[in-house]
Amino acid sequence: MRQRVVYLKKSKERVSFNNSVFKISAIIVTLFALWGVISPGGLAKNASAVASYINHSFGWFYLASVAGFVAFCLFLAFSKYGSIKLGQEHEKPEFSFFAWISMLFAAGFGAGIVFWGVAEPLTHFANPPLSGIEPKSAEAARVAMNYSFFNWGFHQWSVFTIVGLALAYFQFRKKSKLLVSETLGEVSKKRISSKLKTSINILAVIATVTGVATSLGMGVLQINAGLNYVFSFPNNPWMQVGIVGVMFILYTLSAITGVDKGIKILSNTNMFLVIGFMLFFLFKGPTVFILESFVLAVGDYLHNFVQMSFYLTPYSGDKWVHDWTIFYWAWVITWSPFVGSFVARISRGRTIREFVIGVLIIPPVIAFMWMAIFGGTGLYMDLFQNTALSEAVSKDVATAIFVFLQQFPLYGILSLLMLVLIMIFLVTSADSTIYVLGIMTSDGNENPSNAVKAIWGVLIAAITAVLIISSGLEGLQSVALIAALPFTVIMILISISLFKSMYSEQKAEKQDHVNITTQRKAQ
Repeated sequence: MRQRVVYLKKSKERVSFNNSVFKISAIIVTLFALWGVISPGGLAKNASAVASYINHSFGWFYLASVAGFVAFCLFLAFSKYGSIKLGQEHEKPEFSFFAWISMLFAAGFGAGIVFWGVAEPLTHFANPPLSGIEPKSAEAARVAMNYSFFNWGFHQWSVFTIVGLALAYFQFRKKSKLLVSETLGEVSKKRISSKLKTSINILAVIATVTGVATSLGMGVLQINAGLNYVFSFPNNPWMQVGIVGVMFILYTLSAITGVDKGIKILSNTNMFLVIGFMLFFLFKGPTVFILESFVLAVGDYLHNFVQMSFYLTPYSGDKWVHDWTIFYWAWVITWSPFVGSFVARISRGRTIREFVIGVLIIPPVIAFMWMAIFGGTGLYMDLFQNTALSEAVSKDVATAIFVFLQQFPLYGILSLLMLVLIMIFLVTSADSTIYVLGIMTSDGNENPSNAVKAIWGVLIAAITAVLIISSGLEGLQSVALIAALPFTVIMILISISLFKSMYSEQKAEKQDHVNITTQRKAQ
């Protein structure tokens, strides 16, 4: 039987996008884009200054918050609340397990793991995160893989899990709209004002746009670097703007076709390509070394989990944790309104335990495998074959995957397939985003108009192009750091609201059970 897709439930009535959330957020994003066009240098300078201040002053806050999110997710999964179903008790999951995992992985960080899969371990190998470790040594390789796992592990996905779970719970069990503001009703006994709700939803939209623009920008830089490295295409901002234009056409068309066609098909294609690449390089590369490094890195990751979760350097003043881990946490926080909304919409009918395991654990395990195969093979080549991949990566991080592929036969075909994979990942992320932005700016309507989606498609493309032209990768990272700070506070409030609502529900069910038992005894 064909799967029933509530995400695209047909409706004769569509909520107009003539509302405050759409108007204000669209104006803010437009003005930001115009600032970048008129004064790209000014945008880059001011964004960098604000991001530097936030990184220095609030890095501890990001670290402590995300560690708390991990603990809260695990508590929910393995407590009595884990059996609560995201929907009515008789409802079944709408998507197969494979399709579900494929979509949330592709939307979550597919493009990012391709960008950093080779680059990050080799970067840490050449410049170890911890002091006292000799660069490019065996110990440096082990630490590099350990921290690569950490940066792409459970912490990242705990952020998506919290937001997605809250949205799914309040929508499917409490019949609320798919809006971030609707997850905060239990924080206070007083009713949240409409103005505050509007402000929260606008902030969620702005965070989403900046987070996705950051990832799209990284992907565009990587595609251009690959085209230049493999096919000698020019590598400059105008070429990158052209790539953004091609992406805009593709992701807009995909978003208009909907989740059961464009997004689902692209996500499944992504997953098959990911599995194909991993199997090819697992057996074509140093297989035993990859498997051993994977097992060792998992052990190191679990052994050092708590220490890495709270690792800061106030005594030495070293900036590594700020440049890497704190940036990653900020980056995924900006993604969380979008990924959370998308994951919520495709998770109806699953229990909280299933949701947490599926969202918090499985995608990171896939990322670990990718990192061990690609990053591990790169480390093996530098350690035992003197390929000097780490030096090439230090010159241009965007070319890392293509320098890596050059060491294997079928280089041209592999590079072309990798470019296709990156493009599909980016298109999948972008089309999912504009669909969710349409919902967020149409008062939670599950069937936003194509006009709304098209407008957000244009604005995301514009922001991505502006950030690339004005300041490249550093500018993209700066904007993510800025947008994440206020939304981190909102995520803490979401967690409180979610727990209070579940506690009240369980308490009410227990009281109902007592009342029924009492009535039966009385009879």
